[in-house]
Amino acid sequence: MTTASETDRAEEFERHRPRMFGLAYRMLGSAEEAQDTVQDAYLRFRATEPGSLTHPGAWLAKAVTRLCLNRLTSARVRRERYVGPWLPEPVLTADGALGPLDSAQSRDSVSCALLVLLERLTPTERAVYVLREAFAYGYRDIGAVLGLEEAHCRQLYRRAAGRIAEPAPRFEPSQEVRRELVEAFVTASREGDLATLERLLAADVTWWSDGGGRVSAARRPVDGREKVLRFLVGVGERYLTGARFTVAEVNGAPGLVARLGDTVVASVSFEVRDGRVAVARAVMNPEKLGFLTGQLAAA
Repeated sequence: MTTASETDRAEEFERHRPRMFGLAYRMLGSAEEAQDTVQDAYLRFRATEPGSLTHPGAWLAKAVTRLCLNRLTSARVRRERYVGPWLPEPVLTADGALGPLDSAQSRDSVSCALLVLLERLTPTERAVYVLREAFAYGYRDIGAVLGLEEAHCRQLYRRAAGRIAEPAPRFEPSQEVRRELVEAFVTASREGDLATLERLLAADVTWWSDGGGRVSAARRPVDGREKVLRFLVGVGERYLTGARFTVAEVNGAPGLVARLGDTVVASVSFEVRDGRVAVARAVMNPEKLGFLTGQLAAA
């Protein structure tokens, strides 16, 4: 029988779950592993003495971060053996699955582009960067989470920021502009309108595909408008005949979702420059699309 105390603790944990899932996802780049990590944290939370935690949210953040650090060591080995480019698992974010994304900075913190860059960091650098950038932790608090000196955390943050720095775009397009472009891309894809697709792609566009060896996908980035168009035609004919294309908020920005029946077969995130698609990242590995499929089924 569930006691009142256990019910209270479960309710307390549920209040923190979205934030903890958002933390674990940013650390791991995997929705499935983030779910498992949060569940492990819950089991540890439930095992603590009732009333012993003055700040449950801080305790959980520490527990989740350390569990993620343990997972990242083995994840790094798996990704070194990964077939083709590795991309993070896509997550629908309009419903707050990764916490509130009410600013450009918070949306950027879950973008596919940033999560790919975070792979350059050591696990500890990644933890410092995520806690600082996405959760606004002070260096003293980060040190308490990781068991490090405050000064060391400052050094790790500077190193991490330097390792993932890329030139900032001169003008960042609004969400409305992004959505209009993605909607136009989806319509053109649905209708097989190659002329419109060509106009929507930058001349130096790069298309990344993550098939993970589970489906046939380009194992290297495809560069240039003409090559990308040929690639899209080939993929469409082989794998996406009869698919439904829709626009959804994926990782904080408008993206393309392709479904065959009730199953998601591709999710594409876009980087926009000067009104055209500059970079596209397509996840086609079915093992990485289960979480998103479940989100759509529950919607």
